[in-house]
Amino acid sequence: MKKRILSIIGSLLILCSLMTVSVLNVKASDEEVKIVDGSRLTTDDSSTGYTSPKTRKYLMDGVSTISKAGRNRVYAYASTTADIVVDYMATIVYVEKYNKVGEEEFWDQVTWWMEKSENDNYMSTADSVTVDRGNYYRVRSNHIIGYTDEETGEYVYEETASVTNGILVP
Repeated sequence: MKKRILSIIGSLLILCSLMTVSVLNVKASDEEVKIVDGSRLTTDDSSTGYTSPKTRKYLMDGVSTISKAGRNRVYAYASTTADIVVDYMATIVYVEKYNKVGEEEFWDQVTWWMEKSENDNYMSTADSVTVDRGNYYRVRSNHIIGYTDEETGEYVYEETASVTNGILVP
């Protein structure tokens, strides 16, 4: 009788363990990360994206940031940095909204703006943008500099881009 009770208790413990593992696996799969055009969809309050590693001569880096700024607003920021003072620099900022039509997932442009600077090595721009609640938003930026190459005498442009993850505006 004692062996039978121990056997039943052991079976129940194994059954409970299996059920717990199954529930944890289902929960983990429900929270899979969705990535659309290089941006992860998150519930974070903010996200910052950086340019890829430096492969240009003087364009050092670019940064894009998006953050929640109220019930139906996001704050978008971007900056461009050069290694030296250059003749021209510009930052083009796009605020984009995640969309899904059927099986197709993509980012639609909500607004954009461009800031320019001359004879500088750093510039930044920011704005607060009104958005629809219940959607994911991201910032994508192009970072551009122009200068006269001392070796060739030619006017050269360098460009790179940065993008944030998508943040949910509830």
